[in-house]
Amino acid sequence: MASGKSALKRRDLYLNRLVAFQDTEPVKIVTGIRRCGKSSLMKLMAQHLREQNIADDQIIELNFESMQYRSMDAAALYQHVQGLLPQGKRAYLFFDEIQLIPAWQDAVNSLRVDTDCDIYITGSNAHLLSGEFSTYLAGRHVEINMLPLSFQEFLYFHGYTVARRESPSGGTRKHITNSAGEQYTPEELLQSYLTFGGMPGLADVGLDQEKAMTLLDGIYATVVMRDILEREARRGQRRITDPLLLRKIILFLADSIGSNTSMRSIGNTLVSEGMLDDRSRKGSPAVQTIQAYVAALTEAYVFYDVKRYDIKGKEYLRTLGKYYIVDLGLRNYLLGFRDMDRGHALENLVYFELLRQGWDVAIGKIGDKEVDFVATKPNQKRYLQVTEHMQSEQTRQREFSALRRTQDSHQKLVIALHSDVSHTEDGIRIMKLTDFLLADAI
Repeated sequence: MASGKSALKRRDLYLNRLVAFQDTEPVKIVTGIRRCGKSSLMKLMAQHLREQNIADDQIIELNFESMQYRSMDAAALYQHVQGLLPQGKRAYLFFDEIQLIPAWQDAVNSLRVDTDCDIYITGSNAHLLSGEFSTYLAGRHVEINMLPLSFQEFLYFHGYTVARRESPSGGTRKHITNSAGEQYTPEELLQSYLTFGGMPGLADVGLDQEKAMTLLDGIYATVVMRDILEREARRGQRRITDPLLLRKIILFLADSIGSNTSMRSIGNTLVSEGMLDDRSRKGSPAVQTIQAYVAALTEAYVFYDVKRYDIKGKEYLRTLGKYYIVDLGLRNYLLGFRDMDRGHALENLVYFELLRQGWDVAIGKIGDKEVDFVATKPNQKRYLQVTEHMQSEQTRQREFSALRRTQDSHQKLVIALHSDVSHTEDGIRIMKLTDFLLADAI
């Protein structure tokens, strides 16, 4: 099946999650930043249904970015879908970017109650899951948060194949080939991933900096104009009114990924650049303004905020969390394609990989030390440090010291971009970043 000029590529991580909830009561909601692949995932799910011999008239696909739905409201949507329902058969409803329909939740809830249907929707803003919708469908929806391509998906989308071969020095090593049979090391292609990021559309334009800039510029403009500024107008709120201030905050957060960040630290920078006056900074209005802008960016899935966790006290802390940007290519577009702040960029990469793997992630605090990530699942926990190099003794001791303080039996892992070998030391495992990212590639 094709989408446009290119074949529809699979995203099994997310497709399998949708399939697991097929024909169950909850409304399936796929959220994520624009252009991360939500529409394609809907097409993949519809394709899966057809492969199960679900008839075409049972599959109703509506994309609300189309002009034909521009003036539609909830009542009109309900009536429109009623006219498309098959007689005597279950319908599968796919609603793409449904947040563009005012009061859409009324229509979805009524369709769920009144018809024999299985509902799948996508949205590019976390506000989708707040307010009335949560009240209507409390306990009756499941959210799947979709991210740009992982490193494994990046390789697949760009035509690379990962294989394993025996190393002359013992053990095995991964090597990667393209469609022409040319071989690459994982580290070579990881550099491309760190540079260009994982937006699926890059597979259509290729790994060319000029073309990547054009694509990422379009994503940025769409997210800012449609999912932040226009959304505020639709909600009847005027908190986000200054595009220049919004961009300044975006640039600040993009430049500060992995650093402890507060609304006041953002305000100090804005004051120094003349974006806020010093008098307003000293009062609450400035802080509230910055909080509103930052909240809009996290709701649009541009940035993800990570709370700090006191490992010994076993509680989350209210202050000095961190922000990570959803895609490093987008960060490079904003700040310039240059080799900068490699350590925090690697943290950013690992954070989102942990999310893809289903971990809940926090920043760990233990005494005056910090653990980059505390990752938890039911009955599982792991502590992770991320670093560029592990060759020097000074670096090894710095990365080990916080992990040693945890003093429990949970897995402790140092992930390094450059490491001679992967091994365990003092119960702490050292792992190459490419091995971490490609652990289940073959």
